[in-house]
Amino acid sequence: MKAEKAFYRNFFSVYAALVLQNVITISVNLADNIMLGAYRETALSGVTTVNQIQFIYQQLLFAAGEGLVIFCSQYWGKRQLAPIKKIAAAAMHTGLVIGILLFLAVSLFPYQVLGSFTTDEQIIAEGVRYVKIVRFTYLFFAVTQILLATLRSIGTVRIAFYLSVMTFCVNCGINSILIFGRFGAPELGAAGAAIGTLTARILETAVLVVYMVKKEKVLRLRLRDYLSFDRVLDRDYIRITAPMMLTQGLWGVNTALQTAILGHMTSAAIAANSAASNLFLMVKSMAIGAASTASVMIGKTVGSGDMEKVKCYAVRLQKMFLVIGLISGTVLYFLRIPVLSLYDLRPETKEMANTFLKILSVVCVGMSYQMATNTGIIRGGGNAMYVVKLDLISIWLIVLPLSFFMAFVVKASPAVVVCCLNADQIFKCIPAFLVANYGKWVRKLTRDEL
Repeated sequence: MKAEKAFYRNFFSVYAALVLQNVITISVNLADNIMLGAYRETALSGVTTVNQIQFIYQQLLFAAGEGLVIFCSQYWGKRQLAPIKKIAAAAMHTGLVIGILLFLAVSLFPYQVLGSFTTDEQIIAEGVRYVKIVRFTYLFFAVTQILLATLRSIGTVRIAFYLSVMTFCVNCGINSILIFGRFGAPELGAAGAAIGTLTARILETAVLVVYMVKKEKVLRLRLRDYLSFDRVLDRDYIRITAPMMLTQGLWGVNTALQTAILGHMTSAAIAANSAASNLFLMVKSMAIGAASTASVMIGKTVGSGDMEKVKCYAVRLQKMFLVIGLISGTVLYFLRIPVLSLYDLRPETKEMANTFLKILSVVCVGMSYQMATNTGIIRGGGNAMYVVKLDLISIWLIVLPLSFFMAFVVKASPAVVVCCLNADQIFKCIPAFLVANYGKWVRKLTRDEL
């Protein structure tokens, strides 16, 4: 009983902070969208288009951070700090390189990049105004995300929540002034939203760096730690993380292609998808938090060498994922009407968003189980290639071909296409259950001698 209570206490202490952090982070985008939707629908669509690029970038950074967590949580289970510092440096180098490449792409080819998502010239123009400012957030965001992943690997998560609260307040405060031109400020629309985001990102990074230097007492990371290279551990990190980055990058492209597919169907589909997806992403935080918490707990337990406890945790976590899925689906279903009422959208756009959310409330249940099981338990246990193969097959051989066929050959309604685009969240539950309960998914990634 004591061990079981300790398990739940450890899980929920990390889980609650991660969910709240994700909810507040998504709330920033939701508040931006509500303000921009009230300002002008083309401004909302333009920023949404740019955010597809941002989402791909976030997925790549997420992979870089999760690769770090998978390794470092196992080393944390063995209480070895030196390898954690070296892997953290490798992850930071990776994140900064990705940020620089994206900055160059949107700086040199802004119209071409945004034109791949929509053909509407007004939407592209609004998006370019936004991206010319928001591109400067990319390097700050990379530093923040890799540092937070490093802290998460050793179970330190509260600082992420506090940073999210600060970012929310700063971003929303500036946006409410600059988007609409209040208190004598200029009316900047989408550009005002970009200034708010940039200011929040700079402050977020500055506060986190000060925390790492002044308050963090376990790892004691310093600038010199990020200037070093370890060929053995760097190779270990890249070997596991590179396939994950490929999968997460393709997942980001997949999500961007969803916007492109819907955007080429009807003029209202982009705005409707934006309104629906932001609320969906907020509720999805419950599943993301569960997956991240499970990854740390499983990785740490694998590192400690207690395989019986690993199996016990895996079974217990899966039951919790099902409950979380049912709760999140119910929450999304009942929140859809009050949240959509905050948007100043055309009636047909709002009704389309309402239909999308009904579909996504069902998707939430399957997603909460399969994603947390696949990425939290199985990948957290060291078997990253299984998730890579599963995503490549399900997304690129099933979901996208089916969605393109239904959208452009069958000419199905946007609601049917949304069902197709999210079908993998349901059918991936089957391999998740079979592998987690009957497969050999534990992989020891740590080295005994360094």
